[in-house]
Amino acid sequence: MKSNKVQKKKYLICIVGPTAIGKTALSIKIANHFSTEIISADSRQFYKEMKIGTAVPSAEEIAAAPHHFIQNRSIFEDYSVGDFEKDAIQLLDNLFTKHQVVVMVGGSGLYIDAVVKGLDYFPDVSDKIKQQLIKEFEATGLKPLQKELKEKDPEYYNKVDLQNHHRVIRALGVCRAQEHPYSSFLKSENTSRNFETIFIGITAERELIYNRINQRVDMMINEGLIEEAEKLKKYKNINALQTVGYRELFSYFDGEFTKAQAIEEIKKNTRRFAKRQGTWFRKNEAITWFDYQTKVSEVINYLENILPISEN
Repeated sequence: MKSNKVQKKKYLICIVGPTAIGKTALSIKIANHFSTEIISADSRQFYKEMKIGTAVPSAEEIAAAPHHFIQNRSIFEDYSVGDFEKDAIQLLDNLFTKHQVVVMVGGSGLYIDAVVKGLDYFPDVSDKIKQQLIKEFEATGLKPLQKELKEKDPEYYNKVDLQNHHRVIRALGVCRAQEHPYSSFLKSENTSRNFETIFIGITAERELIYNRINQRVDMMINEGLIEEAEKLKKYKNINALQTVGYRELFSYFDGEFTKAQAIEEIKKNTRRFAKRQGTWFRKNEAITWFDYQTKVSEVINYLENILPISEN
């Protein structure tokens, strides 16, 4: 009987959904109910220099439940999704010795999938090929690269975010280096994990999500986002800063936008980001969706009914 207890199944509760929907608040209440800890899978919140523009949990929220991967890195460190997968799995192994349930929360679908399913691993691409692709992108823009990807890998072309030049360039790099489609290296099966995952999604009408985003951006501006970005502008070419909320303000500092235009661009690009998040998560049929106004007690009751344990 004792050995059976040791071998109890472990559960990772993943709370997902678009930005500004209320994931942090729900994750804290669920973590408190199960007396457990929270892993952040928001790739923008790793960096300690980026606080306001990434909407990191407040000091009160962090004090309310143990959090991991919040402002634990510097923008000057290289930190990939593969690094996060390795670190998160190592941490989970440790947390599951103390808890039967752990909560993971975030809007970065790729980072969540890396922990839950494992990453696809691709052949190395030479620096020469990478640099050539970057030169082509800077010289002629994204359209020629999109066209080449369509010819060399129509399968990936039909599912990738074609406006994300990083992903288009990465896929083409593999295509050129290996003379095989990038999609041919995608795994057909998930990596085996020693835990089960339960997905909880928070949703709302698109117009409401967009209004919440607009309000959050205004709040960030009032809290000092412009001043935060100004301190970072000399590092604007660092990869971690190629993100919504900072990129637009760097353009403002360079005279490309007025202040008002930059703020509107942040709102617009954040709304586009939320739309991409929605597209990503809707593909996951394992997610059980709840309206953002659903009482926390209802979500907890749902979890209690499907989990064989309670750590409350």
